[in-house]
Amino acid sequence: MNLERLSFGTFNLFNLNEPGLPIYTDRGGWSGKEHERKIAWTGSNIASLKPDILGFQELWHRTSLERALDASGLGTEYDLLTPPEAEGTRIVNAAILRKGLLDGEPEWISNFPDKFRLHSSGDDPQTPAIEVQINSFSRPVLHFRARVRDDHDPVHVYVCHFKSKAPTQVWGEAWYEEDAEAYKPHRTNLGAALSTMRTTAEASALRFIHTQRMKGSGTPIVVLGEVNDGQHSNTANILTEQPHYLVGDSRGGGDTALYTAQTLQEYRNTRDVYYTHIHQDIMESLDHILVSQEFYDNSRKRLWIFDGMTVRNDHLDSTDHKADGTNDHGIVWARFRYRPAGAL
Repeated sequence: MNLERLSFGTFNLFNLNEPGLPIYTDRGGWSGKEHERKIAWTGSNIASLKPDILGFQELWHRTSLERALDASGLGTEYDLLTPPEAEGTRIVNAAILRKGLLDGEPEWISNFPDKFRLHSSGDDPQTPAIEVQINSFSRPVLHFRARVRDDHDPVHVYVCHFKSKAPTQVWGEAWYEEDAEAYKPHRTNLGAALSTMRTTAEASALRFIHTQRMKGSGTPIVVLGEVNDGQHSNTANILTEQPHYLVGDSRGGGDTALYTAQTLQEYRNTRDVYYTHIHQDIMESLDHILVSQEFYDNSRKRLWIFDGMTVRNDHLDSTDHKADGTNDHGIVWARFRYRPAGAL
C-alpha cells in the first residue's frame, strides 16, 4: 500500500460504555435512549471524517465502539484495536485504522520504562532532594505500527490519555483523616498538585519511550490523545522537546522532536481559534496530534507535508451531553500529503 494522503484524528468518547453499566460513581450509567443517541452521534462523526487512523480515549466497552463503527456504515473498512479488558469496568485507549495498514500486533503500555527515574538530590545547595514514585500510566498507552507506504518504515502511533487536571481526592487518605481539620482548607490545592505531578510524570515517561525509539533511527511517530494540558504547557513541552519551527522549505527538523498540529495549523491562520474543551467558561486545548519530523513541512527528512487541521467543537456548547449524545471534548483531525523533501 502506498498512500498519497493520510489523516489522523483523536476522539474522546466521554465514557462510552454499554447501557446500564456503572461509570465511576454513576451506578446507572447510560440509559438505553442515551446510549442510542451517543452511538448515533459518534458514528456520524466517524462517517463524515473518514480518517485513516483515529485514536479514542474514554472507552469502557468494546461492544459500544463496535456499534458506533457499524452505525457509521464503515465497519467493514476498519480494524478496531481494543485491549482484552475493554468489558465495561475500566477506561481504555483504543483506535481504528483502515484495513491493510496495521503492521504487527498492537500493545498497551502500562508500566513506565525500567530505566525511567524522577529523582534528584538537588542541583545546587539550596535545592532539596526530590523523588516521584510513580511507575505506571493512569490509562495504558496504546502503541501500534501502521504501514502507510511500502517504500518507507511503518509509522509508530501512540494513543494516550493523561491524568486529568481535576484535583486528586485526598480526603480518604490516612494522613488526611488523622488531622482532617488542618488539611480540609488545603485539599483542593494538595489534590491539584498531585494531579499535576502525575500528569508530568506520565508525559516524561512517554517522552522517554519516544526518545528511545526515535534517537538516530529515523522512526516516524504520531501521538494522538488527551494530554489534559495546553499547547505551550510544561506537559506538552516535555512531550515535544520544544522544537524550533523554521521558516523555509526543508531546512530544519529534529531527530527526537515532535511538532503540534495546532502550531502547524496556526501558520496557515491569521489567528488562533483552536479549543477542544470548556471548563468554567474557559476554552482550552487539551487534545493534541503530535508528529515527528517526517510530517513537518520544514524538515530535511520530511516525507509528508501538512495539509490542514480541523477541530469539531460546536457540540461543546451543549448544556447536557447525555441528552443529545455529544461529547465534552472536541474532535481533532489532521491531514497530510505525501511529498518528500526535495520532491516537486
